[in-house]
Amino acid sequence: MSTRGSTALKGAAAALGGLLAGYTALTVAELVSVAVRPEAGPVTAVGGAVIDRTPAAVKDWAIREFGTADKLVLQLGILALLTVFAVALGLLALRRRRTAAAGVLVFGVVGALAAAGRPDSASPTDTVPSLVGALAGAVVLYALAGPLTAAAPAPEGAAAGGSRPVDRRRFLLATAGVAAAATGAGLAGRRLNATTVAGAEASRAAIRLPAPASPAPELPRGVGLRVPGAVPFTTPSGDFYRVDTALTVPRLDAGRWRLRLHGKGVERPLTLDFQDLLRRDLIERDITMTCVSNEVGGPYVSTARWLGVRLKDLLEEAGVRPPSRGGPADQLVARSTDGMTIGSPVETVMDGRDAMLAVGMNGEPLPFDHGFPVRMLVPGLYGYVSACKWIEDIELTTFADYDPYWVERDWAREAPIKTQSRIDTPKPFASPAAGTVVVAGVAWAQHKGIERVELRVDDGPWQQARLAAEGPLDTWRQWSWEWPATAGSHTLQVRATDRTGYTQTAKRTRTVPDGASGRHSVVVNVT
Repeated sequence: MSTRGSTALKGAAAALGGLLAGYTALTVAELVSVAVRPEAGPVTAVGGAVIDRTPAAVKDWAIREFGTADKLVLQLGILALLTVFAVALGLLALRRRRTAAAGVLVFGVVGALAAAGRPDSASPTDTVPSLVGALAGAVVLYALAGPLTAAAPAPEGAAAGGSRPVDRRRFLLATAGVAAAATGAGLAGRRLNATTVAGAEASRAAIRLPAPASPAPELPRGVGLRVPGAVPFTTPSGDFYRVDTALTVPRLDAGRWRLRLHGKGVERPLTLDFQDLLRRDLIERDITMTCVSNEVGGPYVSTARWLGVRLKDLLEEAGVRPPSRGGPADQLVARSTDGMTIGSPVETVMDGRDAMLAVGMNGEPLPFDHGFPVRMLVPGLYGYVSACKWIEDIELTTFADYDPYWVERDWAREAPIKTQSRIDTPKPFASPAAGTVVVAGVAWAQHKGIERVELRVDDGPWQQARLAAEGPLDTWRQWSWEWPATAGSHTLQVRATDRTGYTQTAKRTRTVPDGASGRHSVVVNVT
């Protein structure tokens, strides 16, 4: 083989060695994380650290562009970068084996620091998966570089000092062994994780939710529109929006779940398990939830029927008083098992609205994606100040003493949901035929109610839409309007007025710091 061919072969083999070293590091780390906790795995830890340090504007962009796939995109990006670095370290190992192996250890330290720095990290053992994985990867890289840098003697007649041939047999045997061992580690980790997941799923399947002491009022006839393109009044659980920072959805066993309630003004601290909640008087309510990341006309608003324990009752049982009655705490901080912290105004939580610790959604135990076994929700507040999923701790404190996760990142401390409306049909750039076109959508002003919805075409006069029957105060309201459409390109715009008399402003604002405002519009081409 020519010198050029031998060099190319060595480069390809070195790149493969680097990839196998990286693969080994990840699979070993994930296997070790089973014994520590799955969230301490390097990809999850580094991904969480990236999310924590990403500016709010970038997070908003990611949610707009990728929706609920934003976390998958982040994980794929991390793996792509690791692949590039692994190849680079493999090539470096041709000349500097020890330096390249040390480079793998450096990445292990980065993963360890990321794991230890996560909000949900409570033990130094979180650093172990990344460090052990990196050590395994470094050993593999050093070993695989051996057949490339210390190959068999050059054949007779080869130029002195020339490129020595690769010991192919030795290298192939080594790579095959490493690949098999790393794959075995990966499969073992996956099987052990699957056992944990299966236990959590079994605990959910075994739950039989009791009948509510206070059932949801029956929805009036006509609360939902029978218009093609209109969303259903109650959102199926599988279609309910999901926006959170959890790269790995927690799979918790309801039998092991505990909630601690403590802090300022708590006269009788509580520790509750899942059965404690089910034995209490449960309320059932239809509630619309909205994410603060929802742009004007966006999809991150949904309605479900929730079952849970009224949060006000739990707080009063613990001796908590709202600030208006002399209580020392004005903020309730909810903590999730994934480290998320969410702060809600105590006054709002205790003002009589149906704030709850939910255990059921649409007649079933909560889905894992939506907080099983227990989540918090407060009608009328954006999710980032009210809707803690996988909740495990409630602390009473003050806004002056503590900034929760999103407030630290420049979002507002208090964030009531803004009155908004959305056109669902016709879709943007649709081409309906001239004549009567049914325009339909939803409007929401949770905890205030919708008074009227109006539309206009091409900056013409506002026309009042027909409102569907009104559901509970904390839900959205559907509407429709029969438009006598004429041929050409037209812009439809909608605005809503809530029961306080407030009409949506035309001024557009972005989601940061307390939710978007403005009027939704769509352009259609009538044929």
